[in-house]
Amino acid sequence: TVFEDADLSLVTPSVLFAAVGTAGQRCTTARRLFLQESIHDSIVEKLSKAYTQVRIGDPSESDTLCGPLHTKQSVEMFLSAIEQAKCEGGTVVCGGKVVDRPGNFVEPTIMTGLAHDAPIVHKETFAPILYIVKFKTEEEAFAWNNEVKQGLSSSIFTKDLGRIFRWLGPKGSDCGVVNVNIPTSGAEIGGAFGM
Repeated sequence: TVFEDADLSLVTPSVLFAAVGTAGQRCTTARRLFLQESIHDSIVEKLSKAYTQVRIGDPSESDTLCGPLHTKQSVEMFLSAIEQAKCEGGTVVCGGKVVDRPGNFVEPTIMTGLAHDAPIVHKETFAPILYIVKFKTEEEAFAWNNEVKQGLSSSIFTKDLGRIFRWLGPKGSDCGVVNVNIPTSGAEIGGAFGM
């Protein structure tokens, strides 16, 4: 969730890492990105530019950000999610295709135009698909963050200390991992969940 008062220089690299790293196949992958209306278009433009520069390939090579999906079935699930999102009103901003090369490679994908509660937005696909949704108010953003069943990891980008404490408090993010001004995924990967 990104508010208009955030340090916007942090947003693109954070979202790119969280949504595209490990080809979107970790449980803390960023799948939904809520952007406050006033910054929506500029962030979508910056992210789209960054997505077109992502190196897709062998994940053991240091300059690769997006490796292959796990199986051919995962590729089919990626394509099915793209089609479902289109049927629910989504627009592919970038990506959305299978890469024409040996292996289970897909293009990291950004989709806009979907409602916060569209069924596909609530579904975990475990692929590099990012659904970007506009919001107006803090109340809306917090409620939308909490309306999914999964809720493992969340992140907020803001400089407002009051908002940060509300996000971290009992009426804020209802996720197991609650981040501030950093990606949804990272150092916690080695930690245990649900114990």
